[in-house]
Amino acid sequence: MFRNTSEKGIGVLFAILGVVLFSAKAILVKLAYKYQIDHLTLLLFRMVFALPFYIAVAFRKKPIAPKEVTKKDYLWIFIFGFLGYYLASLFDFMGLQYLKAGLERIILFVYPTIVVLLSWLFFKKRLSKIQTWAIIVTYLGIIVTFWDEIGLEGNQVYWGAFLILLSAITYASYLVGSGWLIPKFGVLQFTSYAMIVSTLCVMAHYCIKGDFKLLDYPIEVYYLSLSMAIFSTLLPSFLVSGAIKRLGANTFSIFGSLGPISTIIFAYLFLNEEITWLQFSGIIVVIFGVLLVTRKKS
Repeated sequence: MFRNTSEKGIGVLFAILGVVLFSAKAILVKLAYKYQIDHLTLLLFRMVFALPFYIAVAFRKKPIAPKEVTKKDYLWIFIFGFLGYYLASLFDFMGLQYLKAGLERIILFVYPTIVVLLSWLFFKKRLSKIQTWAIIVTYLGIIVTFWDEIGLEGNQVYWGAFLILLSAITYASYLVGSGWLIPKFGVLQFTSYAMIVSTLCVMAHYCIKGDFKLLDYPIEVYYLSLSMAIFSTLLPSFLVSGAIKRLGANTFSIFGSLGPISTIIFAYLFLNEEITWLQFSGIIVVIFGVLLVTRKKS
């Protein structure tokens, strides 16, 4: 009994720390952009700094079910790594050039509803009434959240919001498609493989489009990139895995609502971003809608 209680307590701690650290990524990106770094170079720094740790995990651990792993599974890992960590991260970093950190996080937060929609479209999983209402409520919340941003002169909020939405869609596609691979490889190894694939994609992208001025930035950029790699990529990915192991995916999903709130607090403290009461109300509506979906799934 005491052991189970202790395990749950550790799981809750891991869940909170993981979600909060993940949510700090947008803040670190916005801080780095103040030093005139482009999105592709910053993404490259983030991935390369985290790469050695993921390589160590990927090749140290063996698949959970090695007899079930086929060569085709590795091809699917490449596809899902390309979708879920390369494209999703690229669209996210691009969108943060035009959007507040708090608004970015609230759009990304709708990915559970996108997972439900994609499952309905491609796997013919019927939507329940509560899921349908949850999706409607969630996107109404998005409209309310962005209402104060609409029509601002010179504001590229629409383009930024579209890019972040693409990030959420590609990440949701990764979740929907990769679920059958994780039991074969295990969460940590699968995530490490996907991150390695993503890093290779970013490196290839940089070789084609980069300016090759990797050493020309202020020292603060490298500190921020390293912090992003360790504290907003590597550590939270392992913390979340540990939380899911102890609490279960459905229970962990409830803690996801801390993400937008913590990002808003960080953005206020470190970026001087203000949020109106109308936007805050919209965020609460979005969180409520997502919680409806995750509760139904449980």
